[in-house]
Amino acid sequence: MTLPHARTLNALGLLGCCAILLVAFGYQVLLGELPCPLCLLQRAAFAASGVGFALGVRFGPRPSHYGIAILGALAGAAIAARQIALHVVPGTGGYGATLFGLHFYTLALIAFVVLIGAVAVLLLIVDTDQPATLAGPGAGLFGTAGLLLFLGIILANAVSTAAECGTGLCPDDPTRYEALDAWLKR
Repeated sequence: MTLPHARTLNALGLLGCCAILLVAFGYQVLLGELPCPLCLLQRAAFAASGVGFALGVRFGPRPSHYGIAILGALAGAAIAARQIALHVVPGTGGYGATLFGLHFYTLALIAFVVLIGAVAVLLLIVDTDQPATLAGPGAGLFGTAGLLLFLGIILANAVSTAAECGTGLCPDDPTRYEALDAWLKR
């Protein structure tokens, strides 16, 4: 596989992470679904996996980049499984809204498992030994757009997390942007 094709596949993986983060952020901003601490950690894990893809887009495919994506997905899967375990007990109910009849943490676990599988396929089909500097241009327009979108989403999530939690612990069942409210009351 050529380096431009590999970068395109990495850009598609990055856009997949962006799409997941955008949907979660959309529910937060448009529907008032504030994320709990475990939800925020899952978003961070999607961001970590996205960093692995972003490195692949920018610098070409490397096993270390795919390792970052897999480690982020493994951490996210563990966090999502923990949240599922918290809500699987009869009478506890789920947390937050649903999409396609499943709670976001259940969909996150599925997405993390799919992400791990996709990276495994990339490791099998992409020539990670090809020097990126000799193989042609950088990320290209598609890759650069994906990188910029990813950076924007990460920044927006960081700002909203700071507004929700401030410098302290995030509330277990958030109902408002505590740090933002405290700042506005000054």
